[in-house]
Amino acid sequence: MNETPKLFVTGATGHLGGLVIDELIAMVPSARIVAGVRDTAGENAIALRDKGIEIRIADYSDPQTLTKAFKSVDRLLFISGSEIGKRVTQHRNVINAARDAGIGSIAYTSILHADTSPLFLAQEHRDTEAALAEANIPHTLLRNGWYTEVYTWRLPLALKHNVLIGAAGAGRVSSAARVDYAKAAATVLTSDDHIGKTYELAGDDSFTMAQLANVVADATGAPMEYQDMAAEDFRNAAIEAGVPEMFASVLSDTDAGVAQGALSENGGDLAKLIGRPTTPFWTTITDFLRQSA
Repeated sequence: MNETPKLFVTGATGHLGGLVIDELIAMVPSARIVAGVRDTAGENAIALRDKGIEIRIADYSDPQTLTKAFKSVDRLLFISGSEIGKRVTQHRNVINAARDAGIGSIAYTSILHADTSPLFLAQEHRDTEAALAEANIPHTLLRNGWYTEVYTWRLPLALKHNVLIGAAGAGRVSSAARVDYAKAAATVLTSDDHIGKTYELAGDDSFTMAQLANVVADATGAPMEYQDMAAEDFRNAAIEAGVPEMFASVLSDTDAGVAQGALSENGGDLAKLIGRPTTPFWTTITDFLRQSA
């Protein structure tokens, strides 16, 4: 094994990818890091270059860019794509290009309990996990739970009406801050010790939507209650609030899954990987509200 392996991060200009790059910079020389981007002239790509990071075009929908981008790469962090409905083809493009390039190992950001999850979002992740196995490439599955930041989008509307709406019932979410997942990914990418393992990554603490509403009330001093509704009613309410139809469908499906325990996990894998407790959900929510005030 190369003692100074070249590390590649796909989706490096995204929220998670950018944080992973920052974590890697603190762990290994910048010369060992390569960032995959779709537009080398974009602001985030330029910022990466300014940090001394090599950038290469790696478009999940364009296999030719992937084949070129993965040349001389030893380890790949494959961050799942954001285009729901297109990811089966896109992800297989990435895996095939990695195999053809002779990449030594892949760490893939899947979804919590991908093999058994009732969530609509899990379907494409299951296909990707199967494709990785079929390609016979050494790999690690980072089954990421929910980012606490996912819930901040609901807060402005909730504060406007003093009501947080959803369809999660009393289901619990074991979320963590995005930076926690980034640290875990960087840790796995910089070592061969994790190859062949599957990590169910989630926060140390869990919460219900009612508890989230209480945290918002405490942080703002304004009344806030959680209004639970049927998944279809939540979907329709989200669309009426201006949420795109596909995203509204995903949100309502996710809340319905939360009610079934789909995003609850207490195995502690994330804290073990990052070597510290995960960021409490109330810290992320309170910081968001403070910065938005």
